[in-house]
Amino acid sequence: MRFNVLILGGTTEARELARRMADAGMIGTISLAGRVENPRPQPLPHRVGGFGGAEGLARHIADGGYSHVVDATHPFAARISANAVAACAETGVPLIRLTRPPWQPVDGDRWTHVPDISAASAALEGPARRVMLAVGRQHLSDFAGNPQHFYLLRLVDPPVDPLPLPNAQVIVDRGPYRAEGDRALMQTHGIDMVASKNSGGGGAYAKIEAARSLNLPVLMIERPTLPPVTEVHEVDAVLRWYHASTERGV
Repeated sequence: MRFNVLILGGTTEARELARRMADAGMIGTISLAGRVENPRPQPLPHRVGGFGGAEGLARHIADGGYSHVVDATHPFAARISANAVAACAETGVPLIRLTRPPWQPVDGDRWTHVPDISAASAALEGPARRVMLAVGRQHLSDFAGNPQHFYLLRLVDPPVDPLPLPNAQVIVDRGPYRAEGDRALMQTHGIDMVASKNSGGGGAYAKIEAARSLNLPVLMIERPTLPPVTEVHEVDAVLRWYHASTERGV
Protein backbone atom coordinates (compact mmCIF):
# COMPACT_ATOMS: atom_id res chain seq x y z
CA MET A 1 0.00 0.00 0.00
CA ARG A 2 1.33 3.43 -0.91
CA PHE A 3 1.18 5.95 1.92
CA ASN A 4 -0.37 9.32 1.27
CA VAL A 5 -1.00 10.91 4.64
CA LEU A 6 -3.03 13.99 5.50
CA ILE A 7 -1.78 15.54 8.73
CA LEU A 8 -4.14 18.00 10.38
CA GLY A 9 -1.44 20.06 11.98
CA GLY A 10 -0.37 23.28 13.57
CA THR A 11 1.39 21.72 16.56
CA THR A 12 4.97 20.79 17.39
CA GLU A 13 3.95 17.14 17.25
CA ALA A 14 2.56 17.51 13.73
CA ARG A 15 5.78 19.12 12.53
CA GLU A 16 7.90 16.38 14.11
CA LEU A 17 5.75 13.71 12.48
CA ALA A 18 6.12 15.45 9.12
CA ARG A 19 9.89 15.63 9.57
CA ARG A 20 10.10 11.91 10.33
CA MET A 21 7.94 11.13 7.32
CA ALA A 22 10.03 13.34 5.04
CA ASP A 23 13.24 11.70 6.26
CA ALA A 24 11.72 8.30 5.46
CA GLY A 25 10.62 9.39 1.98
CA MET A 26 6.93 9.09 2.81
CA ILE A 27 4.31 11.17 0.99
CA GLY A 28 1.98 13.47 2.84
CA THR A 29 0.52 16.92 3.29
CA ILE A 30 0.17 19.10 6.38
CA SER A 31 -3.01 21.15 6.69
CA LEU A 32 -2.80 24.33 8.78
CA ALA A 33 -5.80 26.26 10.02
CA GLY A 34 -4.25 29.63 9.19
CA ARG A 35 -4.47 31.15 12.68
CA VAL A 36 -0.77 32.11 12.57
CA GLU A 37 0.29 34.72 10.03
CA ASN A 38 3.79 33.35 9.46
CA PRO A 39 3.87 29.63 10.22
CA ARG A 40 7.20 27.89 10.58
CA PRO A 41 8.55 26.13 7.47
CA GLN A 42 7.10 22.64 7.15
CA PRO A 43 9.01 19.46 6.24
CA LEU A 44 6.21 18.34 3.86
CA PRO A 45 3.97 20.22 1.40
CA HIS A 46 1.29 22.15 3.23
CA ARG A 47 -2.05 23.82 2.69
CA VAL A 48 -3.67 26.59 4.74
CA GLY A 49 -7.34 27.13 5.55
CA GLY A 50 -10.51 25.30 6.44
CA PHE A 51 -12.31 22.55 4.56
CA GLY A 52 -15.95 23.56 4.89
CA GLY A 53 -16.95 21.26 7.71
CA ALA A 54 -16.93 17.47 7.85
CA GLU A 55 -18.41 17.15 4.34
CA GLY A 56 -15.73 19.38 2.87
CA LEU A 57 -13.01 17.46 4.67
CA ALA A 58 -14.43 14.17 3.38
CA ARG A 59 -14.30 15.52 -0.18
CA HIS A 60 -10.74 16.69 0.32
CA ILE A 61 -9.68 13.28 1.63
CA ALA A 62 -11.32 11.49 -1.30
CA ASP A 63 -10.11 13.91 -3.96
CA GLY A 64 -6.57 13.86 -2.57
CA GLY A 65 -6.38 10.09 -2.53
CA TYR A 66 -5.23 10.02 1.08
CA SER A 67 -4.57 6.63 2.63
CA HIS A 68 -4.39 7.81 6.25
CA VAL A 69 -5.38 10.86 8.30
CA VAL A 70 -3.59 12.04 11.43
CA ASP A 71 -5.34 14.51 13.71
CA ALA A 72 -2.37 16.32 15.25
CA THR A 73 -4.24 19.54 15.98
CA HIS A 74 -4.23 21.42 19.28
CA PRO A 75 -6.04 19.54 22.08
CA PHE A 76 -8.62 22.36 22.19
CA ALA A 77 -9.37 22.28 18.44
CA ALA A 78 -12.58 20.37 19.12
CA ARG A 79 -14.40 21.23 15.89
CA ILE A 80 -11.77 20.00 13.44
CA SER A 81 -11.20 16.88 15.56
CA ALA A 82 -14.92 16.07 15.42
CA ASN A 83 -14.97 16.78 11.68
CA ALA A 84 -12.02 14.44 11.17
CA VAL A 85 -13.85 11.59 12.89
CA ALA A 86 -16.97 12.15 10.77
CA ALA A 87 -15.05 12.57 7.51
CA CYS A 88 -12.93 9.47 8.00
CA ALA A 89 -16.01 7.44 8.89
CA GLU A 90 -17.63 8.61 5.66
CA THR A 91 -14.61 7.90 3.46
CA GLY A 92 -13.40 4.75 5.21
CA VAL A 93 -9.92 6.21 5.66
CA PRO A 94 -8.07 5.23 8.86
CA LEU A 95 -7.70 7.99 11.45
CA ILE A 96 -5.45 8.37 14.46
CA ARG A 97 -5.14 11.24 16.93
CA LEU A 98 -1.65 12.37 17.94
CA THR A 99 -1.95 14.54 21.01
CA ARG A 100 0.03 15.66 24.02
CA PRO A 101 -0.86 14.09 27.35
CA PRO A 102 -2.49 16.68 29.62
CA TRP A 103 -0.51 18.25 32.41
CA GLN A 104 -1.02 16.80 35.87
CA PRO A 105 -0.62 18.75 39.12
CA VAL A 106 2.43 18.02 41.24
CA ASP A 107 3.45 19.04 44.76
CA GLY A 108 3.48 22.81 45.02
CA ASP A 109 0.86 23.47 42.34
CA ARG A 110 -2.18 25.54 43.32
CA TRP A 111 -4.65 24.63 40.58
CA THR A 112 -8.34 25.34 40.37
CA HIS A 113 -9.90 23.17 37.67
CA VAL A 114 -12.64 24.57 35.45
CA PRO A 115 -14.37 22.66 32.64
CA ASP A 116 -14.24 25.24 29.85
CA ILE A 117 -13.55 28.83 28.78
CA SER A 118 -16.93 30.10 30.01
CA ALA A 119 -16.31 28.68 33.45
CA ALA A 120 -12.86 30.25 33.51
CA SER A 121 -14.33 33.65 32.73
CA ALA A 122 -16.94 33.21 35.47
CA ALA A 123 -14.22 32.22 37.93
CA LEU A 124 -12.50 35.56 37.34
CA GLU A 125 -15.43 37.57 38.64
CA GLY A 126 -14.38 39.59 41.66
CA PRO A 127 -11.75 42.13 42.68
CA ALA A 128 -9.10 43.26 40.22
CA ARG A 129 -6.12 40.98 39.75
CA ARG A 130 -3.09 40.79 37.49
CA VAL A 131 -3.65 37.74 35.31
CA MET A 132 -1.43 36.01 32.80
CA LEU A 133 -4.12 34.85 30.37
CA ALA A 134 -2.94 31.95 28.22
CA VAL A 135 -6.05 31.00 26.24
CA GLY A 136 -5.22 32.00 22.65
CA ARG A 137 -6.24 35.05 20.65
CA GLN A 138 -9.61 33.65 19.55
CA HIS A 139 -10.88 33.41 23.15
CA LEU A 140 -9.95 36.85 24.44
CA SER A 141 -13.46 38.23 23.92
CA ASP A 142 -14.80 35.58 26.31
CA PHE A 143 -13.08 37.49 29.13
CA ALA A 144 -14.38 40.94 28.18
CA GLY A 145 -17.00 40.65 30.94
CA ASN A 146 -14.22 40.99 33.50
CA PRO A 147 -12.49 44.24 32.46
CA GLN A 148 -11.38 44.98 36.03
CA HIS A 149 -8.26 42.83 35.68
CA PHE A 150 -4.90 43.56 34.13
CA TYR A 151 -4.22 40.85 31.54
CA LEU A 152 -0.80 39.81 30.30
CA LEU A 153 -1.21 38.21 26.88
CA ARG A 154 1.46 36.32 24.98
CA LEU A 155 0.55 35.99 21.30
CA VAL A 156 2.36 34.57 18.29
CA ASP A 157 1.27 37.48 16.07
CA PRO A 158 0.59 41.12 16.96
CA PRO A 159 -3.16 41.77 17.25
CA VAL A 160 -4.68 43.40 14.17
CA ASP A 161 -7.96 44.49 15.75
CA PRO A 162 -8.39 46.38 19.04
CA LEU A 163 -8.23 44.07 22.04
CA PRO A 164 -11.55 43.35 23.81
CA LEU A 165 -9.73 43.81 27.14
CA PRO A 166 -9.17 47.46 28.11
CA ASN A 167 -6.24 46.84 30.48
CA ALA A 168 -3.92 44.41 28.76
CA GLN A 169 -0.36 44.16 27.56
CA VAL A 170 0.67 41.97 24.65
CA ILE A 171 3.98 40.15 24.46
CA VAL A 172 4.62 38.89 20.92
CA ASP A 173 6.66 35.71 21.22
CA ARG A 174 6.72 32.13 20.04
CA GLY A 175 7.65 29.13 22.21
CA PRO A 176 9.12 26.94 23.42
CA TYR A 177 9.58 28.94 26.61
CA ARG A 178 11.80 28.48 29.65
CA ALA A 179 10.65 28.50 33.27
CA GLU A 180 13.20 31.09 34.35
CA GLY A 181 12.10 33.42 31.57
CA ASP A 182 8.42 33.05 32.46
CA ARG A 183 9.19 33.57 36.14
CA ALA A 184 10.96 36.83 35.32
CA LEU A 185 8.06 37.86 33.06
CA MET A 186 5.53 37.27 35.83
CA GLN A 187 7.61 39.15 38.36
CA THR A 188 8.14 42.12 36.03
CA HIS A 189 4.40 42.48 35.45
CA GLY A 190 3.34 41.71 39.02
CA ILE A 191 1.26 38.70 37.96
CA ASP A 192 -0.75 37.15 40.79
CA MET A 193 -2.68 34.48 38.85
CA VAL A 194 -2.27 32.38 35.72
CA ALA A 195 -5.25 31.26 33.64
CA SER A 196 -4.31 28.56 31.14
CA LYS A 197 -5.69 25.87 28.92
CA ASN A 198 -4.41 22.42 29.79
CA SER A 199 -2.56 22.20 26.50
CA GLY A 200 0.01 19.65 27.63
CA GLY A 201 3.45 19.24 26.14
CA GLY A 202 6.74 20.84 27.06
CA GLY A 203 6.72 23.98 24.93
CA ALA A 204 4.20 25.88 27.05
CA TYR A 205 4.76 24.23 30.43
CA ALA A 206 7.21 26.94 31.52
CA LYS A 207 4.41 29.18 32.81
CA ILE A 208 3.10 26.36 34.99
CA GLU A 209 6.57 25.76 36.44
CA ALA A 210 7.03 29.50 36.97
CA ALA A 211 3.67 29.82 38.74
CA ARG A 212 4.62 26.93 41.03
CA SER A 213 7.95 28.51 41.91
CA LEU A 214 6.20 31.81 42.73
CA ASN A 215 3.38 30.08 44.66
CA LEU A 216 0.78 31.57 42.30
CA PRO A 217 -2.69 30.08 41.76
CA VAL A 218 -3.45 28.62 38.33
CA LEU A 219 -6.91 28.53 36.83
CA MET A 220 -6.61 25.36 34.72
CA ILE A 221 -9.08 24.96 31.87
CA GLU A 222 -9.76 21.32 31.11
CA ARG A 223 -9.81 19.92 27.60
CA PRO A 224 -13.01 19.49 25.62
CA THR A 225 -14.40 16.00 25.23
CA LEU A 226 -13.64 14.70 21.74
CA PRO A 227 -15.26 11.84 19.80
CA PRO A 228 -13.50 8.56 20.55
CA VAL A 229 -10.76 7.45 18.18
CA THR A 230 -7.41 5.70 18.49
CA GLU A 231 -5.21 8.16 20.37
CA VAL A 232 -1.44 8.15 20.89
CA HIS A 233 1.08 10.53 22.43
CA GLU A 234 4.23 9.71 20.46
CA VAL A 235 5.27 10.08 16.82
CA ASP A 236 6.73 6.55 16.85
CA ALA A 237 3.28 5.19 17.69
CA VAL A 238 1.83 6.88 14.60
CA LEU A 239 4.53 5.40 12.38
CA ARG A 240 3.88 1.94 13.82
CA TRP A 241 0.15 2.46 13.17
CA TYR A 242 0.83 3.28 9.51
CA HIS A 243 2.67 0.04 8.97
CA ALA A 244 0.25 -2.06 11.03
CA SER A 245 -2.71 -0.79 9.00
CA THR A 246 -0.87 -1.64 5.79
CA GLU A 247 -0.16 -5.18 6.98
CA ARG A 248 -3.86 -5.61 7.78
CA GLY A 249 -4.70 -4.45 4.28
CA VAL A 250 -6.64 -1.38 5.50
